[in-house]
Amino acid sequence: MNLPFQNDALGKLTLRLTVGVLILLHGVHKIFNPGSLDYISTLLANVNLPQVLAYGVYLGEVIAPLMIILGIFSRIGGLLVFGNTVFAIGLAHRSELFTFTDHGGYALELQTFFLLTGLAVFFLGSGRFAIKSD
Repeated sequence: MNLPFQNDALGKLTLRLTVGVLILLHGVHKIFNPGSLDYISTLLANVNLPQVLAYGVYLGEVIAPLMIILGIFSRIGGLLVFGNTVFAIGLAHRSELFTFTDHGGYALELQTFFLLTGLAVFFLGSGRFAIKSD
């Protein structure tokens, strides 16, 4: 049975726009505040990784969200968001992995949201409302 509000394509579009726009805002902030790359470079150096990897944040927080929003290779964009978030958690938030906020919420709610929605876009694809549907 096809219910009036049952529409997988609109659900995928809603997911893509939500995760894409929200993570893109992080990327735009980094573009306008390039000093944030210094912080990321320091975190990378602290774990003996090449500091040039800090530029990957532009891939994961600008290019990937645009791919997701527009529906161009959305699955790859979702995987890039997932990978970017794994790096963010591993570098900047690993001390919060098992902590909660003062209000009882998980300390890494936002990071978990980006991690799992990136993964969902990878599994679901772009849907019908995309420049290049997959």
